[in-house]
Amino acid sequence: MNPLPIKIKLLSFLGSQYLRWVGATSRILWVNRSIRQELEKGGRGFLYAFWHGRQVFLAYLHRGDRIRPLVSQSRDGELIAGVCRHFGIEPIRGSTSRGGLEALREIQRALTDGARVGFSPDGPRGPVRKVQSGVLYAAQKTGLPIVPVAYGARKRWIFKGWDEFIVPRPFNRIAMVYGTPLRVGPDDDLDRRAADLEQALDAVSREADRVSGAAGHA
Repeated sequence: MNPLPIKIKLLSFLGSQYLRWVGATSRILWVNRSIRQELEKGGRGFLYAFWHGRQVFLAYLHRGDRIRPLVSQSRDGELIAGVCRHFGIEPIRGSTSRGGLEALREIQRALTDGARVGFSPDGPRGPVRKVQSGVLYAAQKTGLPIVPVAYGARKRWIFKGWDEFIVPRPFNRIAMVYGTPLRVGPDDDLDRRAADLEQALDAVSREADRVSGAAGHA
């Protein structure tokens, strides 16, 4: 038996339990949550965008929601997918480099069904905080909006990998911020819209850090 799946299952379980502990012991502040609620009332699918380094706690914050995050088929992706499933979230597996065509079909099915699809547009390999075209292409083809989101944590670990991965600590003050929806028209230049989305993601990240009181934003 291949030991990797057993290891991934164990790490996914432990990771999800840790996130539950963080959530249970922390004060969660919601900023512009009405943006999400109004889109949900409409009954149509939409897209979330978030930086790769700020994804781990989103599974707890959106537990049980009709969100289908796009998760790569890498080993790290297996771990993230496992954590998502512990929160009742079924990811779409694939990326621009692996499984892209099948992932695109599943994205289209999910959006048609009214689900929310989550993208980390600087993943799975970077460069950090630079938007790749996948989420913009999906928004352009479906006519559905992209909601930029970010969480910030007053107490956190930042791992010095390529994505500066943020993990919140327990007994914390955590902010979840929703930004103004961005739409991509059929004739829009995707490079320009990528720059717009980068600015929006940086803005919600700064606001999340400010509201949570993260270092340098207290």
